[in-house]
Amino acid sequence: MSDTALPEPDRIDGAPHPRETERLFGQDLAQADFLRAFASGRLHHGWLITGPRGVGKATLAWRIARFLLATPPGQEDGLFGAPAPPADLTIPNDHPVSHRILAGSEPGLFVLRRPYDDKAKRLKAQITVDEVRKLKGFFALSAADGGRRVVIVDAADDMNVNAANALLKLLEEPPERTTLLLVSHQPSRLLPTIRSRCRELRLSPLSPQNMAQALKAAGIDVSDANPDALAALSGGSIGEAVRLLQQDGLKLYADIVKLLSTLPDLSRPHAIALAESAAGRGKEDRLDLMLTLLDRALARLARTGATGLPPSPAVSAAESDTFQWLCPSAQAARHWAHVAQTQGDRLRHGRAVNVEAGSLLLSSFLALRDGCPR
Repeated sequence: MSDTALPEPDRIDGAPHPRETERLFGQDLAQADFLRAFASGRLHHGWLITGPRGVGKATLAWRIARFLLATPPGQEDGLFGAPAPPADLTIPNDHPVSHRILAGSEPGLFVLRRPYDDKAKRLKAQITVDEVRKLKGFFALSAADGGRRVVIVDAADDMNVNAANALLKLLEEPPERTTLLLVSHQPSRLLPTIRSRCRELRLSPLSPQNMAQALKAAGIDVSDANPDALAALSGGSIGEAVRLLQQDGLKLYADIVKLLSTLPDLSRPHAIALAESAAGRGKEDRLDLMLTLLDRALARLARTGATGLPPSPAVSAAESDTFQWLCPSAQAARHWAHVAQTQGDRLRHGRAVNVEAGSLLLSSFLALRDGCPR
């Protein structure tokens, strides 16, 4: 396994790493699907774990890996007097496999992910074919003990073309007693041949209740946050919820709604203040969050007109009245949906060519004023 002292691409700042997460909330169906396959005695060698970012895909992969490595071959269907197959993926913390996984020393597990570039002192942008080739040595070293072997690919979306083709060969001719777990946020971007050789486990966005439980279990204080609002803005993603909490995202969203409430005139002082709050060196994270929340505000605005109902759950006190006034009909909804698409494309282009953040945001706010149908 990789050296866990290095920066890890699959770690969310402020939250435990998936290998350290003891419970998985809100994904009982996916866990049950895997256990049924395990109990059948015909466990598929390739699993594609899909769903939005931050809903527990990596946590499920690590739970499955721990479960398989701690469960000797032959227990799938009670062969040779073995006990009935387990009904849960949980492996005790004091189990030797659990200890080795936490220590990064489990010989039966290989984690394929973006490597650290020692020269550049940062994580590489892709999983390269050289990383996939390391699996040959892993299989050679782990074959002697006769036990299971597990490979976690997190995320499979990060593989370049050569790496994907190399992994495909393993999926076509997997080594004996090997299970490959591919985590994917956007499975449509993977090679169709990779998708066709894997069984899919699709995870869903978390409910407000499950999100609150997961955040609490991770040691994250949510006492001052509205769980419904947090779930709505994060899209049911724990990773996104952590980012919102760390960067005061609920307040930022309320500020964006307040700015929208000044349309069609648009409060220029408010627009300037909001744009300047995300401009300048060291404010890149706030800029990214503001762009995300602006996009979500416009999407919720359009949905209000399309459904004829106020946004639910309401994220801020002014949101319902503002959105119903700005978008009272399906025709207005189509207009705002077009505005959202146009502004999203414009903002992404501006980021790509390094337009100064304050100017980029202010011009986008003014474009909302000019495009307001009211």
